[in-house]
Amino acid sequence: MPASPAYKRVLLKVSGEALMGEGTFGVDMGVLDRIAGEVAAAARSGVEMAIVVGGGNIFRGVAGAARGMDRATADGMGMLATVMNAVALASAIEQAGAPARALSAIAMEAICGTLTRQRGLDLLAAGTVVVCAAGTGNPFFTTDTAAALRAAELGCDVILKGTQVDGVYDADPKVYPDARRFETLTFADALVRDLKIMDTAAFALARDNDIPIVVFDIHNPGALADVLTGAGRATLVSG
Repeated sequence: MPASPAYKRVLLKVSGEALMGEGTFGVDMGVLDRIAGEVAAAARSGVEMAIVVGGGNIFRGVAGAARGMDRATADGMGMLATVMNAVALASAIEQAGAPARALSAIAMEAICGTLTRQRGLDLLAAGTVVVCAAGTGNPFFTTDTAAALRAAELGCDVILKGTQVDGVYDADPKVYPDARRFETLTFADALVRDLKIMDTAAFALARDNDIPIVVFDIHNPGALADVLTGAGRATLVSG
């Protein structure tokens, strides 16, 4: 990384959709390897990295419920999808040259470790990237909420939310070319404007624990390194 990191310990939120690349389902191995390489480079620079990964590229609980499936059952399937992504991402990070462990909020020791706060803290302190799977371990919560929860319990300095766009806009920039992008926002401003940066529970957890959120385009090569130094094109939500 070209400059010193601005954060000591970070929580990176990666959606399942980010792993699809240009596809419509599953994992694009090229995208997986690029993201893993950038995470590994950050870890080698001394940044302690925790990651919460979604599962929407395989199964989305809300969508399943909308089609008539029981919501708790659908969310359970969604949590299993995140485990598949977490195992793949942790493996790719290790292949890129940094130690990584996938830890699940639901015990499944034959596949990956079980997530506890102390295990996560010990691994982070040892320089191991911790990839958190299975959301909060409970239905009716999104992986955004899981990201805010893990950031709080693991003592992270910031939540880096990798999205499809380079920050927070007042409208969808893919639909409205003249949409306004924000460089910075307060939590209060984001709520008043109803910008939906994260779901309500996640946003409240971040705000109440004074954890800033940086929204950036994870598809832009090098963007992770940039935001880790406090630079790059992104939106900072704080205060």
